[in-house]
Amino acid sequence: MNMNNVAPIPAQDLAFRSIESEAIHILRETAAEFRNAALLFSGGKDSAVIVHLASKAFWPSPIPFPLLHIDTEHNFPEVIAFRDDTAKRYGARLSVRSLEGSIERGTVVLGREDESRNPHQAVTLLEAIEEMKFDACIGGARRDEEKARAKERVFSVRNEFGQWEPRSQRPELWDLYNGRLSKGENMRVFPISNWTEADVWRYIAAENIHLPSLYFAHEREVVERSGVLVPITPLTPLKPREKPEMRSVRFRTVGDITCTCPVASTARTMDEILEEVIAARVSERGATRLDDQASDSAMEERKRAGYF
Repeated sequence: MNMNNVAPIPAQDLAFRSIESEAIHILRETAAEFRNAALLFSGGKDSAVIVHLASKAFWPSPIPFPLLHIDTEHNFPEVIAFRDDTAKRYGARLSVRSLEGSIERGTVVLGREDESRNPHQAVTLLEAIEEMKFDACIGGARRDEEKARAKERVFSVRNEFGQWEPRSQRPELWDLYNGRLSKGENMRVFPISNWTEADVWRYIAAENIHLPSLYFAHEREVVERSGVLVPITPLTPLKPREKPEMRSVRFRTVGDITCTCPVASTARTMDEILEEVIAARVSERGATRLDDQASDSAMEERKRAGYF
């Protein structure tokens, strides 16, 4: 072959496939290092990418990790339907543990009926880890999402109480990951730590990954509160003197209905969404997750309590 006639691979494509290769390597390392790992699956875009990467990492064998969903019972119906469809499409095992179970056991006590259940997922997750004896949980967190997540290692140790301690994390020089666990410890693994929101959308477009329809612009009844658009639902009803309006919106992230807000958008295609993401000056969590806006250290406080 005359190498002079071979077209060079664009630098952008090389970088794109480099982060894919890194994520696949991390998933394979996880399968090799741990006896019983689970893949945390929320039905969101990042966890959908992780499932797709896992299918490529172990093809033609099935995904070796069960998909574990911690269900608040306050999810958008589109997300639950997508969760079930994804498990069937990839031939993956799906395990669901509900926050309602924790409430019934008395391990989760709500201050009021309409409060966000999102922070309480940590309790149900730790109970699921104990019940099913998982020694590692794979998640879709990225360092660009939020400053507490920027402190995470790829292999992030949780102590015997399920808590994250920044000072206990290990160095990962030369992409060497330390999977050693002491008794009672658990590992959280983040294969797309080094990806950005734009990387995620480029990959979704390139690999034709299915997503819940919520991620694309649609008409929805909303009301503006404190600078964000709140969807009108039975869990987030109108307050006195509020006037709802129909707006073209989409969700940048999906989670508990009580704390997840859409953004005004007309982006209905991958290209339009990518343009929007590149132009954004606030991360998806900072712009649309009310629980993350509660305080500057909200996420770090929840991670120390065992959050994803």
